[in-house]
Amino acid sequence: MFDPVEKLKEFIRHASVSTDPKAKAGMQGAQEFVSGLLRSLGFAVDVVPTDLHPLIFAQRGGQPDWPHVVIYGHYDVQPADPLNLWKTPAFEPTLVGNRLYGRGAADNKGPLMTIIAAIARLLEEDPAVPLRLTFLIEGEEEIGSPSFPKFLERYADKLRAADCVFLSDTALPNEQQVVLTCGLRGLALFDVHVTGAKGDLHSGLHGGVLRNPIQALAEILATLHTPEGRVNVPGFYDTVLDVHPWERDELRKLGADEKAYADFLGIDTFYTTPGFTPFESLRFQPTLEFNGIGGGYQGEGTKTVIPSKAFAKISCRLVPNQEPDKIKRLVMDTIRARAPKGVKIDFVDQHKGEPYVVVPPDRSNTPANQPPVLARVFRATHEAVNEVWGRPPLYLREGGSVPIIAEIKRVTGLDSVMMGLFLPEDNLHAPNESFNLDVMRKGIETTYRMFKRLARG
Repeated sequence: MFDPVEKLKEFIRHASVSTDPKAKAGMQGAQEFVSGLLRSLGFAVDVVPTDLHPLIFAQRGGQPDWPHVVIYGHYDVQPADPLNLWKTPAFEPTLVGNRLYGRGAADNKGPLMTIIAAIARLLEEDPAVPLRLTFLIEGEEEIGSPSFPKFLERYADKLRAADCVFLSDTALPNEQQVVLTCGLRGLALFDVHVTGAKGDLHSGLHGGVLRNPIQALAEILATLHTPEGRVNVPGFYDTVLDVHPWERDELRKLGADEKAYADFLGIDTFYTTPGFTPFESLRFQPTLEFNGIGGGYQGEGTKTVIPSKAFAKISCRLVPNQEPDKIKRLVMDTIRARAPKGVKIDFVDQHKGEPYVVVPPDRSNTPANQPPVLARVFRATHEAVNEVWGRPPLYLREGGSVPIIAEIKRVTGLDSVMMGLFLPEDNLHAPNESFNLDVMRKGIETTYRMFKRLARG
């Protein structure tokens, strides 16, 4: 059995930034590292080319009546910028106490290595263990998985032969409490561009006679929320489903502290949908956010100019039953209707993702036709978590998005069991990302026990 921490260090050293063309060597190195590791465990590995970054499809076959689980992960990472804020080199893993620092340590190289290590231990102990396993590891998750839909369509028949998906690309609230994520918010992203005059103008010679695009944009954006925090777009909430009582009960078990959360965020007041606590809003409510805004002079000092253009980047996080294309259309139509005279509105469509929800077994709304192996994986994971962590997992929706999970469900019909392994303090997508190695060790033990239980039936 290999040392999972040392393997994770090796994995992190590959600067696999999928959005950066200059990171080609890092992307190739990370892919070859994972492919080689899976081959060493006896998997038949197919490196599937795409228009951007290859996808790893690794299989362990067996008897048709054995449980068949697809394990999803990704080998690409976010850019490390700004580099000057890192306390240690971003792609040189550094151990400090019980934390391993480095870009990708928590998202998703550490959790993926946790699963691979658990499988390695299981296969070393019993090479004939009655499980069929398929690893599905992509290199484009951090850029919206543009190549994944084509892959899914091409490999749909092979994937439909499986029973469910298992992954660790979701969060834990703290290092004592495991969460099995039962829902992910969808995404609808686009840019809005506001154009006024045909070119930038001197504000002294022409100010006061035409609409400034920055002013027009600010006026439009200010109308998209009510003062109370509700999204002010007609029809935005029309298809949002009510939350089932058991979901609120699970959230109450978390015992989250609003004051501690506010302190963690560095704010003194919350701005949530009326009638929902901050923690309910994160999991059960959709959002409309402004992720970037620009226009005019951005340099040092001043430049008295009326810009000809201004823009904003907008994202909506969506809950089950909301359709990304419909929400985009509603928001875009609202912006057009509220645009003042004297400016032109254009949109640049960005990527999207469907929301996803899965109901665990033995709940009031568990589907009557729930696949039996999916229920077994949920129950086996519950028991393993209870043994290793000393308390049962909670079943919660998460505020984040893993859009490809809904796409897998749409194309193959497979549902996912999502066991969180990264923590709020792990600094995903930010400088000084790290992974808690105590969580990793417990995660390996939990995953090992889950698959062992599943194999026993």
